[in-house]
Amino acid sequence: MKADPQEQRRLLDLQDVDNRIATNRRARTSVAARATLEKVESDVAATGPAFIAAAGAVEDTKAEILRLEDDVRLVDARMAQDVQRRDQSTSTKDIAGLEHEIATLNNRKEQLEESELVVMQRLEDAESELAGILATRELFNAEIVKVRNEIASIETQLDAELTNLAQARGTIVASVSDELLALYEKQRERYGVGAALLTRGISGGSNVALTATDLDNVRRAAEDDVILCPDSNCILIRNEESGL
Repeated sequence: MKADPQEQRRLLDLQDVDNRIATNRRARTSVAARATLEKVESDVAATGPAFIAAAGAVEDTKAEILRLEDDVRLVDARMAQDVQRRDQSTSTKDIAGLEHEIATLNNRKEQLEESELVVMQRLEDAESELAGILATRELFNAEIVKVRNEIASIETQLDAELTNLAQARGTIVASVSDELLALYEKQRERYGVGAALLTRGISGGSNVALTATDLDNVRRAAEDDVILCPDSNCILIRNEESGL
C-alpha cells in the first residue's frame, strides 16, 4: 500500500488519541470511589437485620405497655364498681367480701404498674438502641451521597474529556484516506496497536529493535510505502528520529 508520508504520520496522532480514549474509558469503569461506595452500601445493608430487630422490639414493647395500661384500666373500673357496691351495701358479709376483692384488685394494680415500669425501661433501652442504629445508618447514607456525588463529578469530567477526544479523533480521521484508515483500524483491532514510530531502529509497537535485515528493508522502501512492524504488525511510521 502507498500513502503520503505526512498522512502516515498523522496516524501517530490518531494512535495517541485512541490510547487516551482507552485510558479514559478504563478510568471511568475503575473509579476508585466505586469501591468505597460498594463498601459503604454493604455497611448499610449489614445494619438491616439489627435495624429490623430493634424496630420490632420497640413496637412489641409499646404494644406490651398498651396491654398493661388496658389491664390497669380494667382493674380500676372493677375497683370503682366494688367500692360503689361496698358503700351501698348493708350486709356485713358482702362488705367483707368486697373489701377483700378490692384489696386483691389493688395488689393486682400495683403488680401491673410495677410491670409497666419494667417494660417502660425496656422500651427506653430499645428506643436507645434503635436510635443508635438509625444514627449509624444516617452517617452511612450521608457518606453514600457524598461518594456518589464524587463519582458523578469524576464521570462528568471524564465524559467531557472523552467528548473532546472524540472530536479530535474525528478531525484526524477526516484527514486520512479511507484505505489507510481501514488498515490502521484493522491492525489496532487485531493487535492492540494500529501505528507506532520507528525510533533509532526500535519499533514503538513492540519496543524491540528491528533486525539488520528488517531495518535494511525499511531503508530500501519508498518514502510513501506503508510498512508493517515485523513484530507487532502495526503500521511503522518513519521520520527523522528513525535512525535510517
